[in-house]
Amino acid sequence: MDPAKGFKKTMRMLPFLLLLLLGAVPLTAQAPKQSVATAPPDVAAPPADAIKSPTGLASKVITPGAGKTHPGKTDIVTVHYTGWKTDGSMFDSSVLRGKPASFPLDRVIAGWTEGVQLMVEGEKRRFWIPEPLAYKGQREPKGMLVFDVELISIANLSAPPDVKGPPSDAKKTATGLAYKVLKPGSGGRHPTAANMVTVNYTGWTTDGKMFDSSIARGQPATFGLGDVIKGWTEGLALMVPGEKTRFWIPQDLAYKGERPPFGMLVFDVELLEIK
Repeated sequence: MDPAKGFKKTMRMLPFLLLLLLGAVPLTAQAPKQSVATAPPDVAAPPADAIKSPTGLASKVITPGAGKTHPGKTDIVTVHYTGWKTDGSMFDSSVLRGKPASFPLDRVIAGWTEGVQLMVEGEKRRFWIPEPLAYKGQREPKGMLVFDVELISIANLSAPPDVKGPPSDAKKTATGLAYKVLKPGSGGRHPTAANMVTVNYTGWTTDGKMFDSSIARGQPATFGLGDVIKGWTEGLALMVPGEKTRFWIPQDLAYKGERPPFGMLVFDVELLEIK
């Protein structure tokens, strides 16, 4: 899949993201030791030891996390979760689906946006979300909702400070491709145009707008290295597995001004596997 196709996939995600904006909250978790269908004993109302914010959101830490960083409002988070109504009926669970959910934190109901920012990686927390911070009585489930949320990971996809152009310490090839290694890889094998590769990547325009990200989709991309834009074919051939590199790809090596995004594009790419 080339970045152009990734862009199209992102466009196809918009209806899904819209659902999140309307309150279709994500879910996730590890294999439960007991059925998550069984509501916690305090599902009807927050207990006395729950912490309450000025907005009315109540929460209680179930399992402390080992992380130190809290997610920001626009970060991508990966979580496991289960949601109940106050009568104890479960209405959603990523745990039961067996797959964590990844999403931008500002694309979900207000109670999630506020609450998950209180957490650190590895933490599990119970939230009592009043209706004004949930679906506002506009759709089911109505009323206060209770969620157990486990924060698995945080990804900050904000544009890098050097997104406008390659810095002085970036290397440049004869074609005009500029690059800078952010994290060294291991091994000496480089992919060729004949190889399939698996990568995680995020792309920005030079004004700092993110237009595509496999990280935001929660799924690495696999494609033939000869089937993508020239800047990718040339740039990834310089990498080894495990390496993460930032590329500044001039328009002639990207979409050639024939389609958006136009101009120079900036990508952070992590090479996960050469096949």
